[in-house]
Amino acid sequence: MYDEEDLSLLDLDVELESPLDRMEPLTAETEVAKPDPEAMLALLDNPQPQQRMLAARAFCDLEDKRAIPHLIRLLTDTCPLVRVSAAYAIGRNPSLDAVEPLITQLNRDWNGYVRKGVVWALGNCRDSRSLAPLADALRTDISAVRLWAASALAQMAEVNYESVIGAIPPLIEALVKDPIAAVRSNSAWAIGQLCRELPSNVIYATAIDALIEAFAEDKDLGVREDAKASLLGVGDPRGLQLIETLEQEGFF
Repeated sequence: MYDEEDLSLLDLDVELESPLDRMEPLTAETEVAKPDPEAMLALLDNPQPQQRMLAARAFCDLEDKRAIPHLIRLLTDTCPLVRVSAAYAIGRNPSLDAVEPLITQLNRDWNGYVRKGVVWALGNCRDSRSLAPLADALRTDISAVRLWAASALAQMAEVNYESVIGAIPPLIEALVKDPIAAVRSNSAWAIGQLCRELPSNVIYATAIDALIEAFAEDKDLGVREDAKASLLGVGDPRGLQLIETLEQEGFF
């Protein structure tokens, strides 16, 4: 059994940091050269969990398709340190072959650290199969996983139109109802990313309405700022007019 103190070995922040921030390299600051991929590939099968973890972490810096089958297998490792390292490594080496194993692990893993990494990896895989599990995670998981799920859903913009349409409703629900401001902020950002891919239709108008409501009424300044940024990024005339009006009237 591995507790949260064990997980601190990964230097993973369990607070609500944004997955939009660039992830720092997982190699030590004193290292100059990247790990040797041949050596790391061999260590992925090492009987010692610490060695498997270090090898998986190495592939957060390395891109090597040969590692993908091993990383997929390590998603079910008995050690959560290994599982979460494998999830992040898959996120750096996305593969369509990893989507179903990631979804399976998201649905059954008891560890929130692991689910957080899995959600991030699913977003990076940019596959329509990820839509339903990411939406479910946004609705039902712990706050840190919900935050990453919101951002991961923005990746549906690079999948297809149907996936964009499917991602909008759960994001609107989170923007309106989620009790955690950081989750609402990421939902506002993700909606803005997706709206750029939409024509002016009912789904688009509903999403813009949600952003306008968040900008005008959310109690958290950060959420209002992210909603404003999304409206400005989309360039919707209604949103731009509201921003101008409210700022002229001194509401902000």
